[in-house]
Amino acid sequence: MTNTNFKRENTTVWSFPKRGSWKTHSSEYRGNFAPQVPRNIILNYSKKGDLILDPMMGGGTTLIESKLLNRRSIGIDINPEAVKITENKLKFEDDYKYQPKIILGDVRDLTVIKSRSIDLIITHPPYFNIINYSQGKIKNDLSTINRLEIFLKEISKATAELYRVLKNNCYCAILIGDTRKHSHYVPLSYYLLNIFLKKGFILKEEIIKLQHNCKRSSYWQNKIKNYNFYLIKHEHLFVFRKPKKNDDLDKYKYSSKIDVDNK
Repeated sequence: MTNTNFKRENTTVWSFPKRGSWKTHSSEYRGNFAPQVPRNIILNYSKKGDLILDPMMGGGTTLIESKLLNRRSIGIDINPEAVKITENKLKFEDDYKYQPKIILGDVRDLTVIKSRSIDLIITHPPYFNIINYSQGKIKNDLSTINRLEIFLKEISKATAELYRVLKNNCYCAILIGDTRKHSHYVPLSYYLLNIFLKKGFILKEEIIKLQHNCKRSSYWQNKIKNYNFYLIKHEHLFVFRKPKKNDDLDKYKYSSKIDVDNK
């Protein structure tokens, strides 16, 4: 395996000008994340033999990394095309201990997975309707929803399922970016953060990932002066922890009784 452009991260700002291209990784599947992201998360929050879930697997980046790092893994996607692409990408030489399991399914209904059976979740949901992966051909595809309140309601359903299947005291990593509407900032990441906290997750880390080589950057570069806004060049990688039994949750929260005006 060639990992010449990989190094373990140790800060909360990650930048990968050159995305990993080892094994079958590529940028052909639009919107898939750089393999350095799941590799860092897997190495930091799991051990060999653990069971990793990517319930919105897209081009299969998480599953490739899980296989390379000797973790068991399950990948789920609502799009049959994503399933085919991932199956093909996992056909590299079979001298690894675990072969990922791929399922055509919906992140909002993970009944095929037992409660508290997953050691680590890594996923990269659609950023609202920025990329329409199925062009309206797949019913309930999250990427085709064009009303923000409905999108967030469906993300809430997915979050409840992620909470259910994850083991106590284990981690769930979500990479999410923000967008604009009518030249104004739409903080998708913080809406998602709020949903996860309300469902019971605890925030372990917020990592800022810088964006490089975005396909639409050159298009918008010529328009930002006319519309008076800055190009969004970062994403948020939230690492959540599911509390362990009898966890003292108060120590992870700020008190609502703090008087900010009290000098």
